[in-house]
Amino acid sequence: MVKVLMVCLGNICRSPLAEGILKSKMSSENVIVDSAGTAAYHIGNLPDSRSIEIAKKHGIDITPQRARAFLVSDFKSFDYIFVMDRSNYNNIISLAENSSEIAKVKMILNELHAGDNLEVPDPYYGGNGGFENVYQLLDASCDIIAKKITN
Repeated sequence: MVKVLMVCLGNICRSPLAEGILKSKMSSENVIVDSAGTAAYHIGNLPDSRSIEIAKKHGIDITPQRARAFLVSDFKSFDYIFVMDRSNYNNIISLAENSSEIAKVKMILNELHAGDNLEVPDPYYGGNGGFENVYQLLDASCDIIAKKITN
């Protein structure tokens, strides 16, 4: 069983989409996917309504998800930790206790553009088009992640 954690700032826009997208591409028998935020702004809340809508448009239901904060124990619980941007990356690795924990943390768009450290833009303050763009970026990255995990 492989365990994957998706992380963004508030765990209501990007990481819930990434969680839902990867879950839609994998069997729950092979992988556990969760998401978290580096800030505790929205703990217990549903994903942003615009994320819910964009996921629904693509046949994915993310309404069972609830926002939670990243925990230091997540390093031990998960095999892969994918972050959406450099700020998330820096926040997470600052909590790591050793190099093996740091090695688990990856910029998700490096799956598409290895080593470029590109960021998934935060669509929170943008229009609805930003959510579609984020969906497409995460969908393409999750295709690659799903293939890597199943091989």
